[in-house]
Amino acid sequence: MSTILADSFTSSLAKLSNDEQKQAKLTAFDLQANPDQPGLQFHRIDKSKDPNFWSVRVNRDLRIIVHKTGGSLMLAYVDHHDDAYKWAERRRIEAHPKTGAIQIVEVRELVEDIAAPPTGPAQATLPLEAPSPIQSPLLFANLSRDDLLSVGVPIDWLGDVTSATEDEFFALVGYLPQEAVEALFEYAATGVLKIAVAPATDPLAHPDTQRRFRILEGAEELQAALDAPFEKWAVFLHPLQRGVVERDYNGPARVAGSAGTGKTVVALHRVVRILKTRGDARVLLATFSDPLARALARKVAVLTADRPGFLERVTISSFEQTARELYALSTGREPHVADQATMRATVLKIAADQQESEFSPQFLVSEWEHVIDAWRIDSEEAYAVVPRMGRKNRLGARQREKLWGIFARVRESLARRGLLSPSGLFEAMTLTYATRAEKPYTHIVVDEAQDLGVAELRFLAAISPAQPDALFFAGDLGQRIFQQPFSWKGLGIDVRGRSSILKVNYRTSHQIRQAADRLLPSSVRDVDGLEDQRSGTVSVFEGPEPQIFSAESMEAEKVLVAAVLLELLGEGFTPSEIGIFVRSKEQLPRARAAAEAASLKTCTLVDGRTGGGDALLGIMHLAKGLEFRAVVLMACDEGVLPLESRVVDVADEFELDEIIATERQLFYVAATRARERLFVSCVKPGSEFLDDLRM
Repeated sequence: MSTILADSFTSSLAKLSNDEQKQAKLTAFDLQANPDQPGLQFHRIDKSKDPNFWSVRVNRDLRIIVHKTGGSLMLAYVDHHDDAYKWAERRRIEAHPKTGAIQIVEVRELVEDIAAPPTGPAQATLPLEAPSPIQSPLLFANLSRDDLLSVGVPIDWLGDVTSATEDEFFALVGYLPQEAVEALFEYAATGVLKIAVAPATDPLAHPDTQRRFRILEGAEELQAALDAPFEKWAVFLHPLQRGVVERDYNGPARVAGSAGTGKTVVALHRVVRILKTRGDARVLLATFSDPLARALARKVAVLTADRPGFLERVTISSFEQTARELYALSTGREPHVADQATMRATVLKIAADQQESEFSPQFLVSEWEHVIDAWRIDSEEAYAVVPRMGRKNRLGARQREKLWGIFARVRESLARRGLLSPSGLFEAMTLTYATRAEKPYTHIVVDEAQDLGVAELRFLAAISPAQPDALFFAGDLGQRIFQQPFSWKGLGIDVRGRSSILKVNYRTSHQIRQAADRLLPSSVRDVDGLEDQRSGTVSVFEGPEPQIFSAESMEAEKVLVAAVLLELLGEGFTPSEIGIFVRSKEQLPRARAAAEAASLKTCTLVDGRTGGGDALLGIMHLAKGLEFRAVVLMACDEGVLPLESRVVDVADEFELDEIIATERQLFYVAATRARERLFVSCVKPGSEFLDDLRM
C-alpha cells in the first residue's frame, strides 16, 4: 500500500509539542511499514462527509487522521482527539471535477458565516478620520461558473467567490485551494484569468496535486519530510517552481522574483535534480556569504536525507571560500587576502605620498574599488578603455595617466606584501582554470546572484565546464545590496531567453508585501536590458497592516518597542519567532535596551553566528536569507537610513544614486523577513523611506 503525505499533516504536526511530534512520527512510521498490523487502532469517522476518513490512535489523546482509498493511505492531519475529529468532519478529499487535481475541500455547509477579517491596528503616526461606508464592488461577478471551476474553485464555494467583495475575498482565502487563490488574485489585479495547468489524466500526477501531496517511496523519505515540518519547500513544490527546476536549458539560466517567492527553493531543488539525473555530477552551490552557505547546507541535508551519496557530491560554499579552497588546492598554500580597510588605507597613503590634491579621497577609494580592482585593470592602456559605467566624472587622458600612477603603485604595494584583494583572488583562480579542460565541478548553482561582482562572475564562468546547463542563477535585482551593476552579457554570461520570474509569495502576508513593494520601482532593468517585472506578485495569506511608530526621543522609542514586544509575547509569539534589526552596529544598543525593557533575552547575530538567547538581534545586512513571524525594524532615523556616512563618502552623482538605491533595497530586504507582523520605529522626523512604506 502506497503512503501519501499531505501538507496539512506537516502543518499540523509542527504545531504539536516536541514529545507529541515524536509520538506522532513513530505512529506514522508504523502506518507506512505495515498499516494492517493489529496494534494500530483504526476508527472510521462516522460524522464526516467523506467515508474514507479514519482516525489512528497515537496515545490517549492524540489522533492521526488518515484517508484510505484502494491501495493508498494518506497521512492527512494530526491533533488532539476532539480537534482532529472536527477537522475530518468538516472536510472531504476529492479530485476537482474540472481540473482533476486532488484537493482537501472544506464542506461549505459546515462552515459558519464568513466575516471579513478585522483590519490591523492603525499606524501610530497616522490618525485617520473614519471613512464613509462605501459598498465595495464584486470582484468576480463577470466570471462564469466554468471560469471559476477552470482555476480550481471547489463547487461548494462557487457562490461565495461570485458574490465576494475585496474584503470578503480575503476572508475566503483560507478556505480555497492555493491554485484558485493565486488565479483569482491575479485576475483581481490584472483582469486576466490565467489557467496555469491543464487537466491531467492521473490526479496524483497533476502539478496542483503535487503542491499539496507527495507519494513517499520509503521510510527514509518519510523521515526526511517529517524531521523538518516547518520546511514545506522540502516536500511540496509550486507548479511554476517545478517547471523551472525540471526544465532543460541550452545555456546559462536564471530564476528571479521578489522576496518570498521561492528562488532559493528552486535553486536547492535544481541541485537535487542534477544529482538525480547525472550520476557523475559534482555540483557547487554557491552564495555570497559564509552564513548563507551554512543555512543552505542545512537545507540540502534535509532534501538529500533519503538519498545516500548525494550530499558527498555537493560543495556548498561562499564565492570567496570557494576561491580560497581552489587556490590552496592549486598552489599548495593558503592565500593572503587583504581586507577593505587595508586596501583603502593603501590607496590613501600612496595618494598622500604623491601629494595628490586634484581628486578627493572619496573619489580615489571609489575609483579603486569600483573600477580598477573590480575589473582587475593592470595597465594604463586597459584603464583607458575600461567601461566606467554610469560614472559622472568624465576623465581625460591626462587625468587617467595621473590616476594610474597612484593605482599602479597600490597594486605594487599589495604584491610586494604578498597580499591579494578579494577580486585579485578571483582573478588568480580565473586565470588558473580558464584554460584547463578539467574543471572542479560539472554544474554550478548560484543563490543570491544579484550580489555577484565582475571578478566573481568571471571566476564562476572559468571553473564551469563548456556545457549548456552548467550555470544556474537565482536572484532578485531588487535585493542587490553589495555590488554595482554591470553587463553579464559583456562577460559572456547571457541568460536572455532562459530567465523565469516567480510571482507567488508564500512567505509574506499580502499587507507586508504590498507595503514593502512600495520601496522599489515596479520593474527593475539590468544593464543588459533584462527586466524583472515586480508587479503582479501575489501573497497567498492575509495579515495585519505594518505599523510605523515615530517617537519624540530614543527613550520614547524604547518604551514603544518594548510594548510591541510584550504584545507579541502575549499573543503567543515565541521569542525565537521574533527578529529585531537595525541599520548598523551603532544602533544595536538601542534595540537591545528595548528588548531588555520587555524582559526579552536576545542573541546577537554577528557575521551570521549567534550566541545564546531568545529573540534574534542583528544588523539589516545579516537579515538576508532569514524569516520570522514578526520583525521589528528599529532606529530608522533620518541620517541612519540611508546611512549618512555612506552618503558623505560618495564620489559622484551616479554613486549617490546607487547608494540611495541599495539603502532602499536593504530596507526592503529587512522588511520582507516578516511573515505576519512588521513594526518599524524611528525618532522623528524619521527616514525619508518611511513615507513610501506608509502610503
